[in-house]
Amino acid sequence: MFTKILIANRGEIAVRIARSAGELGIETVAVYSEADQHSQHVRVADEAVGLGAGPASENYLNGTKIIEAAIATGAQAIHPGYGFLSENGDFAEAVAAAGLTFIGPPASAIRRMGEKVAARAVAVAAEVPLAPGSRGAVESAEYVRAFGGEHGYPVLIKAAHGGGGRGMRVVRSADEAEDAFDAAVREAVGAFGNGEVYVERYLENARHVEVQVFADDHGNTVFFGDRDCSVQRRHQKLIEEAPAPGLSAEMRQAMGDAAVRLAREVGYRGAGTVEFLVEDDRFYFLEMNTRIQVEHPVTEAVTGLDLVAEQIRVAAGEPLSATESLTAVNGAAIEARINAEDVAGGQFFPAPGPISALEAPQGEGIRWDAGFEAGDEVLPYYDSLVGKLIVWAPTRDEAIAHMLGALDGLRIEGIETTVPAARVIVGHPDFAAVDFGTLWLERSVSFDEEEIQDRSEVEVLGRWYRIPVFADGAPVGAAGAAAAGAAAGSSQASGGPRRTGGGRAKKNVDDGTVKAPMQGTVVKVNVDPGDTVAAGQTLFVFEAMKMENLVQAPSDGVIASVLASVGDSLAAGAPLAEYEKAGL
Repeated sequence: MFTKILIANRGEIAVRIARSAGELGIETVAVYSEADQHSQHVRVADEAVGLGAGPASENYLNGTKIIEAAIATGAQAIHPGYGFLSENGDFAEAVAAAGLTFIGPPASAIRRMGEKVAARAVAVAAEVPLAPGSRGAVESAEYVRAFGGEHGYPVLIKAAHGGGGRGMRVVRSADEAEDAFDAAVREAVGAFGNGEVYVERYLENARHVEVQVFADDHGNTVFFGDRDCSVQRRHQKLIEEAPAPGLSAEMRQAMGDAAVRLAREVGYRGAGTVEFLVEDDRFYFLEMNTRIQVEHPVTEAVTGLDLVAEQIRVAAGEPLSATESLTAVNGAAIEARINAEDVAGGQFFPAPGPISALEAPQGEGIRWDAGFEAGDEVLPYYDSLVGKLIVWAPTRDEAIAHMLGALDGLRIEGIETTVPAARVIVGHPDFAAVDFGTLWLERSVSFDEEEIQDRSEVEVLGRWYRIPVFADGAPVGAAGAAAAGAAAGSSQASGGPRRTGGGRAKKNVDDGTVKAPMQGTVVKVNVDPGDTVAAGQTLFVFEAMKMENLVQAPSDGVIASVLASVGDSLAAGAPLAEYEKAGL
């Protein structure tokens, strides 16, 4: 067994790994960016190494620096968590070349299953059902149109080298193919450094069900039950549960067996998740995540296993604690992801900022996994996840009631969070009746009936965008933008009554300046000086905490100057462009 491991991650998952390692008697080394130097994951580790300032590409994604830190501190292994380098085959290979152990699958498995086209080929070889899709990467919108003509619309364009909803576009007609293809390629390059995409049939009424697989070096490849992750927004999961409700015993067994065949086909080792789309009485392979999942605690709750400890043991050459697949589990567990986002009016507006108070509920069957404590700051540079609230009960109905009570007991002040959305979702009659699919949340659930007509969110070519709106209905672009950005991080108890208006400014003053709606990064500029624009026309696409926001022209006019470029990281209220209003 290892005596010291380095955790190549931050936030909740880094804290989680440190806890399991400590219970195994293993010392931990944290790494951190300059912005993260006071974060909780640094405090809980036995020692910590700074990786420098700058964006994640210069620290958390810098494999060379991380390996050097491991060697310098005497760590024998590196645990990548999820995100960042966890599914990077080159990093896994470099770790091994440095004489260290990568706590994860072999680099070959990461590469094959991380490249979505290759993963589909593995699924075919393992006789795992697939929805219709392209045989390889596609190179033009013309192929997308041909595929849609043969298999019907809608179709889905997906990045071949990534996940998490990035580089993904829904195409509902041939007319949308060109823009959707270009957008998917552009986003895939930006997110994963590779613009290859593929196409598959889009199943609109499906549920998202996944199977936890595990393999060791002693010939054991098993599955530990299943989870339902259908409650999603912008392809991001919000609520997960185990076991997946409403499935027949035959389907559970068939999906588990298929997941095991897939893992064996690719020579897997460690923890992995095989994801399926379930429609009616059939299931189809979606993808395999070659890492620990965010939602792993619900599986732990119903199996009694510590999956992170299992990862460490397997990487150290030990056999799995459970060497038989688990189809029958104990009770029901639900997880709510608590993100730093303002959900008023269904906005899910990024809300970074300092946490002034944080009190988690306690009691039997309640677990709180977090990367923050009171006094910490949720930074705008990384994912918005604050923590995960997990409950367990003997039955699903009891777990729902338990979760609602736990949410009422969760107190977070200083930032807005998704606690109100979790209450609405878990308390919804459709959720209780298991009458939902992956599009249910976006299509059927309102978070504020009084403001439902004012929801300033649109779907453009299969991608959801947030358009900040003020009380007078004008889109972000003038002086009110700074107020909106500030309001997103204003002090408000997430467990208490939501403030009226969702934190939007009372008055928007059109002063001829387009401003950044929040702290974040410019990812697209659509205008040049001299361009004539119409009110509501998209001028910039702005990203904060993995969420894209459209910045629109407040009124008709002519662009006088463009003050921001793609890649610029700006504060809320920073000027993006100046324009002259029409008629002046």
